[in-house]
Amino acid sequence: MSTERGDASTALTLRLALLLTIAVALLELGGGLMAHSLALLSDAAHVFMDAFALGIAVVANVEASRRTATLRQTFGYARLEVLAALANGGLLFAITILIVIEAVRRLESPQLPAGGLMALFAAIGFVTNLGIGWALLRAARENINVKAALFHIASDALGGFAVAIGGLVILGAKIAWLDPVLSLFVATIIVVGVVRVVREAADVLLESAPAHAEVPAVRERIRDLEGVVDVHDLHVWTLGPGSHALSAHILIPDSSVSEASALLRRVDERMRAEFGITHVTLQFECQSCGDDERIVCTQVTPA
Repeated sequence: MSTERGDASTALTLRLALLLTIAVALLELGGGLMAHSLALLSDAAHVFMDAFALGIAVVANVEASRRTATLRQTFGYARLEVLAALANGGLLFAITILIVIEAVRRLESPQLPAGGLMALFAAIGFVTNLGIGWALLRAARENINVKAALFHIASDALGGFAVAIGGLVILGAKIAWLDPVLSLFVATIIVVGVVRVVREAADVLLESAPAHAEVPAVRERIRDLEGVVDVHDLHVWTLGPGSHALSAHILIPDSSVSEASALLRRVDERMRAEFGITHVTLQFECQSCGDDERIVCTQVTPA
């Protein structure tokens, strides 16, 4: 029951964080247009990107269970989020190029933005992101998707803080070129985020082992279980956000089917608890069987 309450609390927190992040993005977009600040508009684009990342976390934690597998999509639709992330990364990269082009143009012909409005809107976004990050911090310790979302919120807060300070400097010192320089700084943050998203999506599509469940560590944890002689043909890969799979051949002593079934349950429980791997497929091999046999031996009772 406590686990269910924790999942419900995490889902509610993620949804609230998503709504607040969209609100911040819209606020900074309006503020950027009012203040004629390219830096604030750039940060709005950055926040929109991270709102998309939060949306993926919401889908993974709230909606994924409703997407049942079909006869054709036997693992369900977990990788739709990965494809969407790639599309989002491509879009943000294109927007970043436009930001850089406009920043270079403004550096050649500086335009003084309204520093006060720029600082005000950026500061509101910064404080809101701090609140969102604080709300997500507790859930991030137990949920890998929330941890990824927290990374995006932290980068939002960094961008908002930089633009707010820049707005105050522009207000006091009337330094017009600081606005495009700040937009280039935010563009750099966006590129770092895009590269991270694309790399993670590529890892999923290449069926790479997730960073928190590296194959050597998984192999050792399976070998540590009583009744396991050795493990080979071990594969660990990611199906989608928060969904991981494992397949392996496990060498065991001559055993009854019931003993092998008990070992299967122990492996499954350990993989879920320690690595978050929810799809475990094992093939048992008998230690003393012939090379061509791939079944669990049963003890032969002497007549």
